Amino acid sequence: MKILALIGSPRKRSNTDILVDEVLRGAETKGHTWEKVYLYDLEIKPCLDCRACKKGNYTCPMDDGMKGLYSKIDASDIIVFGTPIYWYGPTGKMKLLIDRLRPFIASGKLKGRRGLVVTPSEEGPGCCSPLVQIFRMSFEYLGMDFLGSLLAIAYERGEVAGNKEEMEKSYRLGASIL
Repeated sequence: MKILALIGSPRKRSNTDILVDEVLRGAETKGHTWEKVYLYDLEIKPCLDCRACKKGNYTCPMDDGMKGLYSKIDASDIIVFGTPIYWYGPTGKMKLLIDRLRPFIASGKLKGRRGLVVTPSEEGPGCCSPLVQIFRMSFEYLGMDFLGSLLAIAYERGEVAGNKEEMEKSYRLGASIL
């Protein structure tokens, strides 16, 4: 299976990225291939609700970083959404991406695909309910299956790498993907 990991953190090699890497490392043990995309490396404009994506060939007419990302999303079997908590929700870039998934609602191309959420936060899993709800509802709207979430405790840059328990949970989650 092909996994697409979307990193919605502005910090490379920090907590979100480290956790997603462990999930992907675990997934490799089952023979899965993967690609990782850093959303902060892309220009992603906000959805303008023009609704052009709801007709014809179900494509967004905007010319930005999503143009190349749509084909990667379409080619994936599993999508890992990695984002730190920002005000009990995803980062701005991740939210822009979620809003721009609208062409897949009309086309139905993500039906049956699977999604996984990886989120570090200072407060831990207890503060993640709003974020998980956003993703659950978005996956449902897109016809995707919710594979689960990894909600880790981490705040300072890269600190999760020193947390053996969180790293093992991440690895095991990836290795459990069938």
